[in-house]
This record gives sequence, structure tokens and C-alpha cells, in this order.
Amino acid sequence: MNLEILVFIVYLIFMLSIGLYFFFHDKTKTEKSYFLGDRKMGAWVAALSAGASDMSAWVLMGLPTSIYALGLGQVWIAFGLAVGYTLSWIYEAPRLRTFSIAANDSITIPQYLTNRFLSQSKILQIISAVVFLIAYTIYAASSIKACGTLFNTVTGIDTTIAMYIAAVIVISYTFLGGFSAVSWTDFFQGMLVLAAMFVVPLAADALLSAENFSPINSPEYWNAFSSWQEIVSGLGWGLGYFGMPHIIIRFMSINSQKELRKSAKIGITWTALIVTFAAFVGIVGRMFIGFDETVNSNSLVFVVMTRKIFPALISGVILSAILAAAMSTADSQLLAAASAFASDVYRPVIRRNHAGNREMLWAGRIVVLVIAVIALMIASNPNSGSIMALVSNAWGVFGAAFGPAIILSLFWKRTTFSGASAGIFVGALVDILWLMKMSHTGIYEIIPGFFAGFLTAVLISLISPKPSKDVDELFDKALKMSEAE
Repeated sequence: MNLEILVFIVYLIFMLSIGLYFFFHDKTKTEKSYFLGDRKMGAWVAALSAGASDMSAWVLMGLPTSIYALGLGQVWIAFGLAVGYTLSWIYEAPRLRTFSIAANDSITIPQYLTNRFLSQSKILQIISAVVFLIAYTIYAASSIKACGTLFNTVTGIDTTIAMYIAAVIVISYTFLGGFSAVSWTDFFQGMLVLAAMFVVPLAADALLSAENFSPINSPEYWNAFSSWQEIVSGLGWGLGYFGMPHIIIRFMSINSQKELRKSAKIGITWTALIVTFAAFVGIVGRMFIGFDETVNSNSLVFVVMTRKIFPALISGVILSAILAAAMSTADSQLLAAASAFASDVYRPVIRRNHAGNREMLWAGRIVVLVIAVIALMIASNPNSGSIMALVSNAWGVFGAAFGPAIILSLFWKRTTFSGASAGIFVGALVDILWLMKMSHTGIYEIIPGFFAGFLTAVLISLISPKPSKDVDELFDKALKMSEAE
């Protein structure tokens, strides 16, 4: 235990040092450098940062435990994630990067959607910022909860105290270093997560023997086709990628289309490996340790396997991957929410475009603190739900709200500002209402929410006035930029 704690401390100090480096290294300290790294991210950093900000602790704790407890039907989630991530890199990423540059060099998703239609109205930015603040607070709570559970299991520290420790670390380097610090910490954390996901299930599989093998005699466990709702809902997870702000903002940060194509190959490969091994962890874990309700209720299959197999020094390094996964998503969420509020509400609405760079930086940092405190309150509530449930709720809202609007803005010239705004509002509303009233159907709420938002955006665009000549020209200009690079 002492060795594991020592490894944790060394790892956390390393993460903090990255934040301090970028705090003192960035001499410009502008809004664009803090929230988008001045669009200077290379292929490897952008790819692993996008992947690590996506694959939080839920991919090491929540998803494997779902497969461990419920069977192969949960593997459809992994398949849906791999397909959705691949399509977003291939089709969405190249256009979003150039369209965001053409749209007045936009640095946030709400800002891009407003500038894409040359609108002076701030309604879309305000609606988007509200969705950001709600969903990201829930999402960040899942990451903080994972950190608390891990610390409690490994060290015996009270779960709530552990959550506060993890939150302070994440807030510190996000607060200090901004997007560059977040991206570079995600880069290192992404490599660590992949290594851990590769080593643990293979080691457990190699150690399976007659003495420690727990057979799975339930035919239902091995049946991946037992429920059409399970299949559809699992595949529906892939829809989330098209509207996940903290992931697709990485597309906008890459310094060239050439680097983006390289980044796509790296990112797609990384994610495919991660979700494959997440499924493997769940299946092998069931055979290695048998079914244990404590393991299931606390999402601990990866943790228990690691501590059973490896000595303390090695297990400390591997379990740091869970901290890495949790923190790499929490930091991205906090920064994305802060950028949305500062750039899309504080400057244009509250300060009416009178805020300077220094004021904007501090507005964003204050929002980081506020969201982190609320997320801590949610995570420490014993009735807040499992790690997987919290992620599922936030993932659904983002995918249903922003996915349709962004896809249409990139690929359909006839899309209007009114259509995009209505699509975001209806998508989020239907997702939330389905979760509250129709969850008993077994259909993941992102599916009705996404298609409701898509249809709304199309219908409102068709009945509203056509985009102006200037908006059409911006679309053509962005398209030519994308094809020229």
C-alpha cells in the first residue's frame, strides 16, 4: 500500500509540474492560447489528448464492470464507440477545423455555430453555455467520484476526502496552464491508460488455471443478441462523438490538415485498442475473480484484478492509469465549460465585449472553480448514481444537443441559424425528458434526442429564410480551404 501511495504522489506531482510549466512558459496569455493552445497542437498530442479526454475512468472502471456483471450484450457499447469515433475523425474533423477558422477563427463550439451563420444574436451561445454547464458538471462528477473510489480502495482514505484531493490537483493544472497543459497531461495519461489496459487482462488471462478459474455457466452472459434494445442503445453511444465539445475541440486545435490526417490514424487506433481491451477486462475479470457484488457496485473489476496480479510498485503504476483517465477527462470538461461561459456569455452578454484578455482568463478560471465545487457536491452524494450512469447522462445530452447542429452546419449549406438553435434546444430537451419518463423502454436517451434534434434543425431550416449570400460564401470558402490543404 505504501508503495502504491508513493507512486500516486509522484504521478500527481508530475501532472502539477506540467501545469506550472505552461503557466510560466506562455508569455502571451491570451484567450486563444488559454482555451485552444493557439491552434499549435501536433498530431500525437491532439490524438491522444482527444482520446484521453474521452476515455475517462469509466472505460477502466464503469464499462469493464458492466460487461463483467451483465455480459456480452454490453460489448455493443464498445463497438458503437469505436465506430462513432472513427467516423467523427474521418468526416467531421477535417471540415470542423477549417470551418472554425473561416468562421472568424472561432475557439469554442457555440462561438463557431454563431459565427458560421454570421449571426449577431447571442441566443445560441447562451443556450449552448447552459447545456455545457449542466452536462459538464455531471460529467466531471463522474471523474471525481472515480478518483475517490480508487483512493479509498487503495489507501483506505475516506472517499470524500480523496475526491477533494483529486479535484484540487485537476483544478490546479487546469487553472494554471489552460489548454496546452490539459492537452500535454492528456498525452502522457493516454499512453499510460493504453499500457494499463493492455497489460492487465493479458496477465490475468495467462494466470487463469484450474485453481483460480471461475466458470461462467450462464448462457445469458454469453449471448450478445439477447435484446434489440441493448444492441441499439450500445451502438447509439457512437452518436455522442459528433457533439462532444471537449473531444471535437481538439479537431479545431490541430495546426494543419496534414497533421490532422496523421492524428486521425493515431486516435482511431488508440480508441479501438482501448475499447477492445475494456471488453476483455470485463470478460477475463469475471473468470478470474468470479462475480462479487462489491466489485460490481463499486466498479472495481480492473482495480481488484490489478492488485491480485501485480506487486505494489507495479500495481501503483497501473492504477495511476485510472487516476490518469479520470483527470484527463475532468480537466478537459472544466476547461470546455469555462471557455463556453467566458467566451460565449461573459464577454458578449455580461461585459458587452468590453472584457480584455486578462479579465477573460480570470473569468474562465473562476468558472473552473465553481463547476469543480458543484461537481464535488454531486460526486460526494451517495445517491448520485454509478460512474457509468453519470457518464451516460452527460454523454447523451451532449450528443443529442450538439451532434445534429454541427453535422448539418458542416455538410448542408441550407442549414440556418434558427434551425441549428432549435435543434440544440430540442435535442437536449428530448434527451432529458426521455431519461426522466421513458428510461423503462431500455432505449438509451441519446437516440431519440439525437434524431429529434436532427429533424427539428432540418425542418426549421427549411421553413425559415434561406441563408444570406455572405453565409453561403463563408460555407464555400471553408469548403475550399478544407479541400486545398
